[in-house]
Amino acid sequence: MKKYITLSLFIATLSSCQVSRNVETPKDAIPSEYRGVASTDSTTAGDLEWKSFFTEKTLQGLIDNAIAKNNELQLAQKNIEIAQLQFRQSKWNTIPSLNLQVTGNSTNPSENSLNGVSLSQFLGKNHIEDFTAAANLSWEADIWSKLRNQKKSALAQYLQSEEVKKALQTTIVATVSKGFYNLLMLDAQLEIAKQNLALNDSTLFIINLQYEAGQVTSLAKQQAASQRLVAAQLIPLLEQNIVIQENALSVLTGSFPKAIDRKATLQAIAAHEDLKAGIPSTLVNKRPDVKSAELALQSANAKVGLSKAALYPSLSITATGGLNSFESSNWFTMPASLFGVVAGSIAQPLLNNKKLRTQYEISKKEREKTVISFRQSVLTAVAEVSDAMVKIDKLDAQNKIAASRVETLQEAIRNATMLFKNGMANYLEVITAQSNLLQSELELAALKKSRLEADIELYRALGGGWR
Repeated sequence: MKKYITLSLFIATLSSCQVSRNVETPKDAIPSEYRGVASTDSTTAGDLEWKSFFTEKTLQGLIDNAIAKNNELQLAQKNIEIAQLQFRQSKWNTIPSLNLQVTGNSTNPSENSLNGVSLSQFLGKNHIEDFTAAANLSWEADIWSKLRNQKKSALAQYLQSEEVKKALQTTIVATVSKGFYNLLMLDAQLEIAKQNLALNDSTLFIINLQYEAGQVTSLAKQQAASQRLVAAQLIPLLEQNIVIQENALSVLTGSFPKAIDRKATLQAIAAHEDLKAGIPSTLVNKRPDVKSAELALQSANAKVGLSKAALYPSLSITATGGLNSFESSNWFTMPASLFGVVAGSIAQPLLNNKKLRTQYEISKKEREKTVISFRQSVLTAVAEVSDAMVKIDKLDAQNKIAASRVETLQEAIRNATMLFKNGMANYLEVITAQSNLLQSELELAALKKSRLEADIELYRALGGGWR
């Protein structure tokens, strides 16, 4: 009994040893602030649930369908389920394996063999039977934390698969919302083109009357007709782009291409004001791809421990016990048929030590790669947040200028038309004003869409969209 207690204490002492020191997440990889933006507030726009960030009902329905039916998200969910099963299995690695085996055999040795002669003389038989029912128990002592590192690696991979799905969902939510806003922009531009076409028709009608009265030349008529065709050509192009965008949104939401019913207009969608970016350190926990990179380092630490433990001796204990008899009638006779065997073994790699050491060195290099990947993920995240913030700021300024330009050109159109009808302006001034207005209104719609997209980019960059 003293020997078993001593052995157990020895194994427990060795099990507490750590064969490899873990590498921590590099703190210097995370800046204290975003470019030119100092803050001490840890709350960010990324903390908002997506239904609170996107309030338009049609868009909410599209995002709901995408989360429920998008095939890429469903594949990511299956990867989570696989990783979860692997993690659950890893919990059983420290439990001894137990197998039940029942065997029965009959041996007929040669009568001229030693076994045959002995069997005939001593037992008066020409064959021998053997019946066994036994339980086999085997257990490997987790001396170097090999099994615990397997569990840590499996847990990190399981959690990482969840973060991968979250990151994918943030991307899909952002893509669906951008697609929806692009659709609204195309609707607005189509309406602009139709209104401009009607304005061109009115101008062309007046010029035709003046041409018939001999007040203008055929050149005026041709240039007015050409300007009308510019607006007319835009209509089928925009209608084409609308259908293509509807098809893309349908695929994202897991359905076949179809029309998307919508009542919202681009101008009715308001941009968010004063979105909080918080501090960069919050990205580690709130942005899924950065968190995934951190979990990859945890998994790499565990794998280094596994490869290091493979260099050391392994202790295995096996035990077999059950019932054995040469005759089936005595098979379950107690206690005569009982037997038991206990064995222990220590195995130290020799010839394959170089291979295992090489694998250990490779695992350390792989861990160094995960540290670099973590640094890069933080760099990318911080840059994306900074880009989105400057876009929001500068697009606000561009929108104000573009809106002012459109108002000026609308007034210019009214003045040019009135002067033209009274013979105080020529047709070129009217056509030029109409052309400028068309381009300015199209640009204003595009800028409004870009401003809404900047909000989405900041929301995604801060880790929003998976809640």
